[in-house]
Amino acid sequence: MTNPTDYSPVQQHPSEAQPPASRRLAAHWSIRTASITAGVALLLMSLAAIFGKVVAVDGLVTKGDAARTATDIMASQGLFRLGIASLVVVIALDVVVAWALYRVFSPVSRSLSMLAAALRLVYSGVFMVAIGQLLGVVRLLSDDGYRAVFGADQVDAQAMLGITAFNDIWYVSQFLFGLHLLLIGYLAYRSGYVPRLLGVLLVIAGLGYATDSLGAVLSLGSWTAISSFTFLGEFLLALWLLIRARRIGVTASALEEQPITVTR
Repeated sequence: MTNPTDYSPVQQHPSEAQPPASRRLAAHWSIRTASITAGVALLLMSLAAIFGKVVAVDGLVTKGDAARTATDIMASQGLFRLGIASLVVVIALDVVVAWALYRVFSPVSRSLSMLAAALRLVYSGVFMVAIGQLLGVVRLLSDDGYRAVFGADQVDAQAMLGITAFNDIWYVSQFLFGLHLLLIGYLAYRSGYVPRLLGVLLVIAGLGYATDSLGAVLSLGSWTAISSFTFLGEFLLALWLLIRARRIGVTASALEEQPITVTR
């Protein structure tokens, strides 16, 4: 007599072992589309971030000279505002990238991919708070009423504090972004459809951002950002996602659709 507590693999019919062809095709296109979306968004984000942070904000700020900084910002107020708008676009693209990378790496681990996406979304929220400091700077400098009440020197000093607050909040948020890249690098390394070297470079980039964040908080003096030298993994990831989107879609979909052995 067969013992009802015995468990043995169930022989599955071929039609049950694999999902329908239409479902496999939909999964393939979904991951391929996510790969292309992530690649395009990452490249656009890089351009918007360089313009917004390096050109429009840092380019108009003179460290240690609040009066000069205020004068330059007011003389190029349109550029400064456009830079802020570019950084807002970066946040919107961050949300898109968070979804797209979750879809690309979910075949490896849904839970870790979801955690990576959550970290990027939280980072984006903190970054939005930082950008709000820049809006406060524009409002402060463009309202003559503040200068009439507090005086030009006081207003200029407050504006500089606002820019400093933007940089400080952004540096702190980069710790979350670094953790996000660490997870993405690990997922890429384990995926089998992304080169392991790229996964390693992403981990290095994540460590760079996390180190910069902690360094800015713990350093008693100025901190030299090392992420300026370790960001290569992000750029290569964007290119890889675009160039190899079709292969990623096929391989990742096959991994995602592997039949599960059912026992009873």
